[in-house]
This record gives sequence, structure tokens and C-alpha cells, in this order.
Amino acid sequence: MKYLSRIWLCCVLLCAGYSSAYAQSEPVGIFDGQSDIGQVKHKGSATYDPNSQQYHLEGSGTNVWAKHDEFHYVWKKIKGDFILRTNFSFYSKGVEEHRKVGWMVRSSLDTDSKHASAVVHGNGLTSLQFRRSTGGVTEEKKFTLTGADVIQLERKDGVYTMSVAHKGETFVSEKLDSLELGDEVYVGLFICSHNPTVSEQANFSNVRIVKPATKALVPYHDYLGSAIEILDIREQNSKIIYQIPQSLQAPNWTKDGNSLIYNRDGALYNFDLASGIPKVINTGIANKNNNDHVISFDGTMLTISSGNGANGASLGFTVPIGGGEAKQITPIGPSYMHGWSPDGKYIVFCGNRNGEYDVYRIPSGGGPEERLTNTPGLDDGPEYSPDGKYIYFNSVRSGLMQVYRMKADGSEQTQLTHDEFNNWFPHISPDGKWIVYITFLKDEVAPGDHPFYKHVYLRLMPAAGGPSTVIAYLYGGQGTINTPSWAPDSKHLAFVSNSGLLFSTFPIGQ
Repeated sequence: MKYLSRIWLCCVLLCAGYSSAYAQSEPVGIFDGQSDIGQVKHKGSATYDPNSQQYHLEGSGTNVWAKHDEFHYVWKKIKGDFILRTNFSFYSKGVEEHRKVGWMVRSSLDTDSKHASAVVHGNGLTSLQFRRSTGGVTEEKKFTLTGADVIQLERKDGVYTMSVAHKGETFVSEKLDSLELGDEVYVGLFICSHNPTVSEQANFSNVRIVKPATKALVPYHDYLGSAIEILDIREQNSKIIYQIPQSLQAPNWTKDGNSLIYNRDGALYNFDLASGIPKVINTGIANKNNNDHVISFDGTMLTISSGNGANGASLGFTVPIGGGEAKQITPIGPSYMHGWSPDGKYIVFCGNRNGEYDVYRIPSGGGPEERLTNTPGLDDGPEYSPDGKYIYFNSVRSGLMQVYRMKADGSEQTQLTHDEFNNWFPHISPDGKWIVYITFLKDEVAPGDHPFYKHVYLRLMPAAGGPSTVIAYLYGGQGTINTPSWAPDSKHLAFVSNSGLLFSTFPIGQ
């Protein structure tokens, strides 16, 4: 009798809509599980493609609104601050204009749970939706931007920030405070058909759950985990190929396209793309290497920067790409090496001389250095164009850090970017057509700084200058693309992103 009573009580609760999550406990990619929330008519699903690292969601449900929700959810339990980010597209035109997808943070899997949701509807409506109390009425903050296809939802110190963009554009944001969901929450992707009789489908790429740096992290002493990602420029789909719980930085792509060279803990590594195995490169006396290292145009040599100078100042060296004894070429430091001339005769670098950072060039075999910029303020990141006619660099001379170009002799210094961001490290594609650079937000980072662990964009513009397009949205900064990171085919880019949370679905190193 007691057993039948318990069954009857559960049926009453389910029919009332108080708790009705159909959970599947098996992991889906980086997520712990998936659930149908509420009394959906059609069972939903979430699948993960390890080759593309993309997700496909299908689900039904009446709505995510009012006092209870019905939808399909793929989720992970997490504590503390986080950044959730994805690109998405609906699978087809669909049936209901108010079908919706996005990121959701929930206190529980109950149908009436408190939540914060970054939502895009089938008709383009883009909004931050939230329920402040269990069983409470859903509220909403609408964006003027509609039809977003890049969605980010961040929690920092109890404040939720939804940021959205049309693919290729920078984010616009809405903030929400005074919402208490608890420290441990469910975070994940959801889909709702807004029509209980049908199911809708959507695809998600560049899905990331980032654990950002805490306030207690000491820069250049404490580090988050690092992931090497390879971005398909045309598709703007990025795949993680390697990750470690420590810091690795600045992947160079070798001329044969078979390897990446990066730095870690003062050493340089050759990462074989076929095997996924990194091997230390012997650099002789230059054993305190930082993330300023560049491969010569013919693919045979490296110029590297190592803290072997007085008081640990960085000096410039050259070494065969396969390893060997390093040869010092800059007489003093700090000197940070950034680019070879196509004929191999010169190397350009950022040097601090008498308290002023400027662009210099020096014969690759050693010799007198020549100062190419002399404007007060930091000039950094110099790199030759493949035809040898120009040197691209970044300078703070306008008040913000911007991208410039000059002729190889230092003449005709011309500003190429003119925006309200701080733009660093221009890298020219091997075919000479494009520049990729990293962008920091001016309200997060001072113009003359490029620190770790910030919200950054990777942006693309024509080599002669012109409108820029965002090709990657990520959490990174120092070490993300300090060095030339283009693949030889000019169609792919390697970079480093950061997070305190690593996922076993991607390759993890030691």
C-alpha cells in the first residue's frame, strides 16, 4: 500500500510539473549528461562529433517561460565563475518563429528551477531570460541586436553577462546582477521547439566552457591550463588538438606544415601534428626561452628570445630549426625577436634601449643593429611581409595600441587600424593577402600591456588595410598568437586559449 502511495504521489508531482527531468547520465562531449526538462511530448537528443568537435541538439517542448519550462538540455555541473561560448545555427527553417536555443545556467533540473539563459529565437529575437525564484515568473532583457549566431554567457562574482554577435562582429552585452542560483549549478546548451507537437534541431560549434583566472592568481607566477587550437579560417570552426594543465604559448607552424613549435617552461618544443607528441628542441645555452620565436622563411632556422642577459634580460639568438647550439646576435637586452626578412639576411625585433621600446633590425649573422622607429611609446611585434617590401608592427603612439605598416627601411609608417580596441601582433598570411592580429578590450587592458587571461578577439583584415572581421572569440592573451601562427596554406591558424578546466574529450598532455 505504501509502495502504491509513493507511485501515486510521484505521478501527481510530475503531472503538476514540479519535477520532471528525463536524465541520461552518459557524457556527451564535454558535458556530463543530457535531460528532457518538463513534460515534453517528443524525447530530445544531443550528439557530439569528435572529428568536427561540434554538437547537434534536437528537442521539443512548449516553452522556456512563465513559471515552468519544457526543453532538451545537455549539461555539466560546475562551481564558481565561468565563461560559456558557442556559435550556432538552426538546422532548418523550422515550424515556430519562437523556437529557441542558447546557453542556460540552472539551479536544478526541475521544470520550475531558477535559471539564467542566453537565448536566440527562430525569428531572431535575442534576449537574456531569467527566473529569480523557484516557480517564479520568467523575466527578460532584450537586445537591440537580433539574429545573433555567436552566444556567450559569463558568471563573474555573481554577475551574469550575456554577450552576442553576428558572426565576424564584436560582442554587445547585457548584465544581470542580484540573481542567486547557487555556487554549484548546471550549465549547458538547450533547445526548445515552442510547439509540443514538433521537434527542432540546431548545430553548435566552438563550444567552450572556460574556468577563468581567479583574483588570487599571481600573473607570471600562477598559470591556467592551455589548449592549442587550429582554426579553419573560412569555416571559422576551431578544434582543440592538445591541452595541458600548465602554460604553453605561441605556436609557430613549420614550413612543411607537419609541426608546431611552441614554448613551455623556458624550453621550445616541436609538436608533431600527426602523432600529437611534443619533443624538446635543443637550444644550447639559450635555455630561458620566452614566446618570441620565429621560423625563417626557408624553414631552416629559428630566431629565439631567451632571458640569458644581465638580470634576466631577453637576448636574441639563432639556432637550426632541428636544434643545436644557439648563436647570440643581439649584443644587449631586452630584445624580443619577431621576424625574419624573406631573404634571411635580417631579423626585426622589439628592443628596449635607454628606456624606450622600438623596432630594430639586425643582420641575422650578427652585427650592428638599426633603429627603425623612434616615436615615443611602445612599438612592438615587427614582422616582414612575404615579399619583403613592408614591416608590419603595433604601436601605442595614437593613444591605443594599433596596427601599423612601414617600408622595410622604416619609412612611410602608416596606421592601418583605427578603432576603440588595443590591437597587437599583426601576422601576414604566407600568400601575402591577409593580416591576423589579436585584440584586447580597452576597459580590461592598458594600451601598452598584453597580459594573460583576458577576453580577446582574433581579427582578420586585408594586408593593405581595410575592414576587420572577427574570426575567433576566446579567453587568452599573452602567448595566444605572439608569433606567426599561419599554416603554409594560408587557410588555417594555430593559437593558444586558456582555461582552468580541461576536458578529457580533447587530447591532454603532461
